[in-house]
Amino acid sequence: MSLEAFVLGCSGMMPLPYRHLTSVLLRREGELFLFDCGEGTQVSLKRLNLKWKKIDAIFLSHTHADHVTGLPGLMMLSSQVDRTEPLYIYGPPKTAEYVETSRRVLDMYINYPVIVKEITEPGVIHGGKDFYIRAFPLKHTKTCVGYTLEELDRPGEFNPQRAMELGVPAGPLFSKLQHGESVTTADGTVVLPEQVMGAKRSGRKVSYVTDTQYLPSIADEVRGSDLLFCEGMFDDQYADQAAEKKHMTSRQAATIARDANVEKMALIHYSPRYADKELGLLLDQAREVFPGTVLSKDRMAFDIPNKD
Repeated sequence: MSLEAFVLGCSGMMPLPYRHLTSVLLRREGELFLFDCGEGTQVSLKRLNLKWKKIDAIFLSHTHADHVTGLPGLMMLSSQVDRTEPLYIYGPPKTAEYVETSRRVLDMYINYPVIVKEITEPGVIHGGKDFYIRAFPLKHTKTCVGYTLEELDRPGEFNPQRAMELGVPAGPLFSKLQHGESVTTADGTVVLPEQVMGAKRSGRKVSYVTDTQYLPSIADEVRGSDLLFCEGMFDDQYADQAAEKKHMTSRQAATIARDANVEKMALIHYSPRYADKELGLLLDQAREVFPGTVLSKDRMAFDIPNKD
């Protein structure tokens, strides 16, 4: 099953001509999950030819303008394609007020169900049969949350030769064993799934953290992520400013990635003070702590393969 991440924007505070506001889309087979929706999010969706009308849920980190001002336009656009499936919108307190006020003031025509769920405590908020999305607290100038998408462990590999050695013929009984059911052979022998299945294989994990001061607890929340999107808004010389505004430096983001033993970290949500050619400073300082750091760029795509 494919799992991909698309960076729709990587700028913080304000959009730039070459850098849209921070937003990330995860595509897991036919399901689409959008994390934050700043001004101009639709532009990157269009340029990447992503099927935005199939977005299942939107997850807002907080209600600062640079993370939510693209939402009304996206909601209105979805009404032009005869959408019938509900759109779930998650976020901290004031999310529902923002959505409802926007609908009323803009006199939105919405022809599909919009279900807003505010997050008041950490935990699982959305999911399906083999994955879930969890929210956890961050610390910013407004109530802010981070998110992880985590897959459940996958069954181990099936050993058909071992099954036949135990007297199980090829066919429907193979399928039952692969789905965790015991079977009985022609001679009455009961064969258990664990006799023919390998060890369970780990699912994948993607985390999204932006607009927060450094908190050691974040590492516990994102531990083991295959891909961590984490804000690195400033370099070391602006550490005091980062602390005052409750943001992180790229080195602090890398500390989280290292302590959480993640596979890869993609820096995101850069201060507009940095032109693209200056972002290398953020990258260099992060890599001193966590070598597996990359710079997010608008419309960059990440494939997250299965671990085994």
